[in-house]
Amino acid sequence: MNKERVEELISELLTELGEDPTREGLEKTPHRVAKAWEFLTSGYQSDVQDIINGAIFESESNNMIISRDIEVYSMCEHHMLPFFGRCHIGYIADKNVLGLSKLARIVDHYARRLQIQERLTAEIAQEIMDATNAEGVGVVIECQHLCSMMRGVQKQNSVTKTSAMLGTFRSDARTREEFLALLQLRSTHC
Repeated sequence: MNKERVEELISELLTELGEDPTREGLEKTPHRVAKAWEFLTSGYQSDVQDIINGAIFESESNNMIISRDIEVYSMCEHHMLPFFGRCHIGYIADKNVLGLSKLARIVDHYARRLQIQERLTAEIAQEIMDATNAEGVGVVIECQHLCSMMRGVQKQNSVTKTSAMLGTFRSDARTREEFLALLQLRSTHC
């Protein structure tokens, strides 16, 4: 990303909105916005193989592994407004498990780009399936979208849920039901 050009564009946008980009409160805004967008879209520059970084380990277990309540922050590609919520991931290992922190890093990798929630859900599921060669993968994302909350229909309490089920999570109703039931459990300990 050409940060200097983005700064120029933000300055122009401020002018078009009726603001003075040289006034005290706004004079550094173009720089701050360019820096923020560089971070918010860093998923375009990162490489998922560098993120995984070989953290795939052999395991004799083929039990269901679940990581729940992974925070998600992304930008809607239609209005360039944030959407945010939680991602829940489950997979059944077939000889390989992924380092737990890598699940959250994969979520961030795909979330830090202009997105729609439906594609984000599918990309995360496919990446985990490809990385682990799992028997099955399930991903559920629950998010609130500022494009629906603060503009348009203005529904502040709406939540969008999406899911992607691959392998046995798609073909075996019992596996899928177990995953979804385990997501409903709320632990009092951590």
